[in-house]
This record gives sequence, structure tokens and C-alpha cells, in this order.
Amino acid sequence: MTTLLLTHRSCLDHATPPGHPERADRLRAIGEVLAEERFGKLVRGEAPEGSLDSVTLCHNEHYIGELRHIAPSSGLIYIDGDTSMSPGTWEAVMRGVGGAVAATDAVMSGVHKNAFVAIRPPGHHAEISKPMGFCFFDNAAIAARHAQRTYGIGRAALVDFDVHHGNGTQDIFWADPTVMYCSTHQMPLFPGTGASGERGEHDTIVNAPLAAEDGSAKFRAAFENLILPQLQKFSPELIIISAGFDAHYRDPLASLNLRADDFGWVTRKLMDIADSSAGGRIVSVLEGGYDLQGLKESVAAHVTALMDG
Repeated sequence: MTTLLLTHRSCLDHATPPGHPERADRLRAIGEVLAEERFGKLVRGEAPEGSLDSVTLCHNEHYIGELRHIAPSSGLIYIDGDTSMSPGTWEAVMRGVGGAVAATDAVMSGVHKNAFVAIRPPGHHAEISKPMGFCFFDNAAIAARHAQRTYGIGRAALVDFDVHHGNGTQDIFWADPTVMYCSTHQMPLFPGTGASGERGEHDTIVNAPLAAEDGSAKFRAAFENLILPQLQKFSPELIIISAGFDAHYRDPLASLNLRADDFGWVTRKLMDIADSSAGGRIVSVLEGGYDLQGLKESVAAHVTALMDG
């Protein structure tokens, strides 16, 4: 069984303002490292354009319509201080949705054992009816809902190791007993959510906030002591990873001080859970990671683990 890599060149066309950390060079850096010979066995494909029907699994129809309406044909428009749209943004966003859905189809149908979706912009800050934090639609959340609707998955888990809390994913699944959302993240930090007491209506939200400079040992302990036991108890039939790599020590937006090896380690731990309850099924979707060298090292460790499992 093989690992699938999905990406699309249109994700380079989502232009952001000069100096913005969420830039096309991120995907170019990932493309460079995954072109190395050691990744030769990756099965590569293009992320298809997603459907609006898929987006409505997680987002309000009025919000979707408004976002599509304001997408510019020239120049940049600012939605908030961090989040902007260019003429290439709408297609990039829809390729992100389509990539997450197609990867889920490939894994659920047994064609591939797992998948990594290298797309931008990221998605985990997008709430049901609000874009924020560089994000428009929550690709990982849409993938989970798609798996439930199309394949009858009873329990899906989303695991988010981006350094920022996935407030959007938490918003979407707050009252849903069939989806567990687990997150490690730095606090205090944008967006300000993710306290350990935020547990959802059915105790299926698992937040493990970490402090600045906590580093590898405390990150691994948060998984070993809190997240992995809760996942085992939940026994998911599919694991979706919100794979943000901005907790790397080189990243300019935070200071959690992880190393690339930590991302390989957590990936292997999640694969163990998936092997025990989900037939090994994992879909990983790119979120953050803004230092290009740190991003390369971290993605390489993550994808190596996926391929070796």
C-alpha cells in the first residue's frame, strides 16, 4: 500500500501581500524536498477542484455565497488584517477542498494507505460562517464530514498539531459526538481559544495547550498523557491530521521550539492508533509552517513516517 501526495499549481496563485508569511514559496519549498529521491515511491496526483456541496458540509451557505461574490478579478481585497483574497484565491481554496475530499476517497476506498494534501491557503481557523487567520474553508473538517456522509464512518478524529489552535474546527464540531477534535498549540497566542476546559458538548474536544518554549518533551508528554489515551478510548475509524509545522523552532510566528523529529514521532503515534481502530486510514492536510527550511525538514519527517508505516 502506498502514500498519496496531492497538490495543485493553482495553490501557488493565491497571492498574499508582500512580506506575508502565508506565501506561495511555502508550497515551492515542500515541492523541492518531496522531489528528492527518497520520496520517489510517493504516488503523486493533482488536487481536483472541490464542489460547493462539499463545502456546505461544514460552512454556512450564505457565507460561501458571499465569499464567492467578493472574490476579486484584480488586485487584493482584505477581509481582516491577516486574511486577503486575490484573483487566484477562489480556485486555490476550492482545490484545497477538492484535495482533502479526493485524498479521503483514495484512503477510504483502499487505493492508498494514507495521504498528504499539500495545499494552501490553510483551513483550520475558518469557522462555520467566518474566514480568519489566513483561512477560508476548513479542509480537514470537510474531509471528516465527507467520510461520514459517503462511507458511513461512525467516528472520525481530527488531530491538529499546528502551533495555533484550530478554532474553526472546534467551532464546527463543538456539539458533535461523532467527531473528536484534539489539539496541541501554544497559549497565549492567536486566536486565543483552546483552553483545556473547552471540551465540547460531548467531551469530544481535547485541548492540550502548551506554553512558549515548552519544547519537545512537553509536546510529546501532552500526546502521551492526554491526547493518545483519549483517541484510543474514542476508537476512530478515520484520522484526519491538521498538519501545521509552525511549532518548529525556526518558525517566526511562535516559539514552541519543536524539532522536525517531533513531527515524525507524532505521526508514527497517530499511525499506531489508526492501525488499531481505523484500518490504518490517515489523511493529512497541510496547515501552517512559515519558515521555509523548518517547513522542509518537518514535512520530510512527517511524510517519511507516513510512507514507512
